[in-house]
Amino acid sequence: MSAVDEDAKLDRREAAQVLRRAFRMLRPYRRDVVGAGVLVTISTLAVLAGPLLVKVGIDRGISGENETVLNLCVVAFIAVAVIAYLASRAQILMISRAGEGFLRDLRNRVFDHLLKLSMPFYDREKAGVVVSRMTSDVDSLQELIQQGLLQMLASVLLIVGSVIVLGIVSWQLLLVCLIPVPLVVLASVKFQRDSNEAYLTVRDRIGLTLSSLQEGISGVRVIQAYGREDVEIGRFQTRNDSLYRAHMKSVFVQAWYLPVIEGAAVGCTALVVAIGGRMVIDGSAQVGTVAFFVLTLSNLFEPLQQLSQLFNTVQSSGAALQKLFELLDTPVDLEERAGAVPLPDHGELRVEGLSFAYGTGPPVLADVDLVLPVGEKLALVGPTGAGKSTLAKLMARLYDPTEGRVTFGGIDLRDADLLSLRTQITVVPQEGYLFHGTIRDNVRIGRPSASDLEVEAALESLGLLARFSVLADGLDTEVNERGSSLSAGERQLVSLARAALADPAVLVLDEATSSLDPGTEVLVERALERLVQGRTVIVIAHRLSTAERSDRVGVVADGRLAELGTHAELVGQGGRYAQLYDSWVHGLAASG
Repeated sequence: MSAVDEDAKLDRREAAQVLRRAFRMLRPYRRDVVGAGVLVTISTLAVLAGPLLVKVGIDRGISGENETVLNLCVVAFIAVAVIAYLASRAQILMISRAGEGFLRDLRNRVFDHLLKLSMPFYDREKAGVVVSRMTSDVDSLQELIQQGLLQMLASVLLIVGSVIVLGIVSWQLLLVCLIPVPLVVLASVKFQRDSNEAYLTVRDRIGLTLSSLQEGISGVRVIQAYGREDVEIGRFQTRNDSLYRAHMKSVFVQAWYLPVIEGAAVGCTALVVAIGGRMVIDGSAQVGTVAFFVLTLSNLFEPLQQLSQLFNTVQSSGAALQKLFELLDTPVDLEERAGAVPLPDHGELRVEGLSFAYGTGPPVLADVDLVLPVGEKLALVGPTGAGKSTLAKLMARLYDPTEGRVTFGGIDLRDADLLSLRTQITVVPQEGYLFHGTIRDNVRIGRPSASDLEVEAALESLGLLARFSVLADGLDTEVNERGSSLSAGERQLVSLARAALADPAVLVLDEATSSLDPGTEVLVERALERLVQGRTVIVIAHRLSTAERSDRVGVVADGRLAELGTHAELVGQGGRYAQLYDSWVHGLAASG
């Protein structure tokens, strides 16, 4: 069994912990839960009462030739059937209301927690795994809540109730009914073990098949460009065949188990008819008693079969719930401290003795000291993986330093309240990410309370209002998912307008024009020039033309701030920056 399969199993202690937490979350719905439990009990008693009424009707009505008793039994049987129907309908409504409310609260809590978790969490976790918590794990719980809980309670009550009434009516025939029980128990234990393994294998294979499907669709352009259709189709077919075999194994497990239960029920019924018939002939039992046993035996074996089949659902749902609780227990790396204070409107940004490592990995930055006066534009340059992006993120408190501190206006960023921190220090990523909605909605993300006039003013301040106003729906144009209806340049312009609306004191830019075509690049450059005016700016420069226009340049190499100065100073020093600049100039000349 794979590691994934093992993770889906819970031991007794883990199961108890999960149940305790689940019951605590169900407290707001305890009235519905208790009501559903009462209704299940009522419907179970009604089901058990049916065969008893048949027994009385046969023994005292038909055999006793008492028409009144027979009629009363018929009326009572109809009444019991109606009660069972109404109770079953009401219990489904109640348990569904409680269960769906529980799932709604759980989804809200998980999503709320996910948005509070910081960048270190998303560095550690794969996006697909995180999404699966909110999809496949919640779906697994939904199956249990919609069907499993009621079915499990009803099955247990039916089994216990059936054994009790069978023993009360005739303990001798009850002993006859117990003859096939050891076979049923052994078959059920084997079924639970085999079906659990088969189910977990199916779940694992489904994940692999979906992964192959997603990879093929996402990379279809590359696949077609390199003529890899046959290779990818073969890979998908292999995984799909593996899923088919896993499903067939699970079907085989059910195929041998269900006949065992059905055979035991038929055999037990035959024994009851044979031995009960002799008892009737001998006068030690009545015909109604035998009929009662035949009818009640279905209430004994069918719930056993249902409980065995529910085992997988319970196991899977328990594991899913545990994973969701583990996610909720994941600590927030960048929590707001008690007594946090707002940052001032202006101030110098200072880095003091800063060192940083991702998790337990080696240091990425060490002993960095840096002071940015108000309004200075600093370009960070260096080779890929040197740590320049990490330094910029630390200065925006997307991470906390391992050692040292970052301050703004004399306040340690770890002591600042998060709202003022995100208001005063804004990060503009290289890709302008847009959410489903309109252009206006996406600009307003910078300040949700902004009016339409303020949104338009932010666009106008960057010279962009006219560009978007000419669209068919103007600022109310839908951008679709991830802004797919706009070009890359237009998405970046909306992202810059969002930052302008936020009006921060410090801007952290991952060079926004490095991946744009020349025509769009000019528009973005003009908007950037207006955006950075009067602000402290840290730009991760992918091209040295950006560094050349900055007030100062910081060269990050080998996890340290190796050089710091103006463009002219660093070129004159003949160090790392001078070498980078010389290589860049020669590269431009060669390409020209």
